[in-house]
Amino acid sequence: MSKINLTINGQPVEARAGMTILEAAESAGIEIPTFCHDPQLVGVGACRICVVEVEGGRGLPAACVAPAGDGMVINTESEKVVQARKANLSLLLANHPLDCLTCEKSGECKLQDYCYRYGVAETDYPGEVKEIPFEDSNPFYERDMNKCILCGKCSRVCFEVNGAGAIDYAYRGFKSTIAPAFEEPVENSPCVFCGMCVDLCPTGALNPKLSKGLGRAWEIDKVKTTCPYCGTGCNFYLEVKDDKIVGVTPDYDSPVNKGNLCVKGRFGWDFVDSPERLTKPLIKKEGKFVEASWEEALELVASKIKETVDKNGPEALAGLSSARVTNEENYLFQKLIRMLGSNNVDHCARL
Repeated sequence: MSKINLTINGQPVEARAGMTILEAAESAGIEIPTFCHDPQLVGVGACRICVVEVEGGRGLPAACVAPAGDGMVINTESEKVVQARKANLSLLLANHPLDCLTCEKSGECKLQDYCYRYGVAETDYPGEVKEIPFEDSNPFYERDMNKCILCGKCSRVCFEVNGAGAIDYAYRGFKSTIAPAFEEPVENSPCVFCGMCVDLCPTGALNPKLSKGLGRAWEIDKVKTTCPYCGTGCNFYLEVKDDKIVGVTPDYDSPVNKGNLCVKGRFGWDFVDSPERLTKPLIKKEGKFVEASWEEALELVASKIKETVDKNGPEALAGLSSARVTNEENYLFQKLIRMLGSNNVDHCARL
């Protein structure tokens, strides 16, 4: 594979031919701000926060879509670039709520980070501000489009990766927003609540309901694990605070799911600490479930199995396994049923 040589911020960089300037910079450990870029999406160069200065070139190209060329001399933090980014951020703040103190995304909001990085505390362009109704009618996440910066990552991942196409740009100019068709509630759209849009949103426009108020980004530890719901084995990170699960974030390095999750994996974690979970075995006495010891419960199960096999043969026995235990435990369960003489084994998540 052919290589090219260029210079970025005075540093010699060897990159692969066909890379964008952003990819070449990242390969050398040089960070360029981005809003609309994501490696799994087609580049659009819409937000213009990633502009750079190319020696001998015209204007300030967007690094996420501009191809890197052999011999290029690039500056990612020149005076022109910094001034352009400051103007960009100031324009975004002109139509963005400044409620960072209470925003759920504080501490992991790219707009907040870049404003801090370039010293943009307020807008130079005061004027009319959009007032879009807050939407929380679906059970999984909230939509506050007043905080949307129109980077388009949510709609693009919905089209390009998920294939649902539930949301897209609506209206033009000052009235532009991201919405389902005819501005119907999200639950009336083709949305499957995979949460990909929530994970890619760089601001506080999209937030999961279950995690609301449970912890700030800097208070949370991330623990890598495997989703328990089906046999695919998707990986993700459990967000943990004070030994309690408060959220889920994708693992984009996972070879299984590459960061993508279904509605169960992304939003179905609250059963772990649910007060409705059983803490002791229950057995039925006189038509009602009552608490029992493990010894009593296991003896009852064993006696019922023996009674069924003795009376009707092993084929009268069937086992229904669980989606919320490990593959190893499911393997042992089916081996037990087969050892007892039956092949009648099923599972509630046999995809």
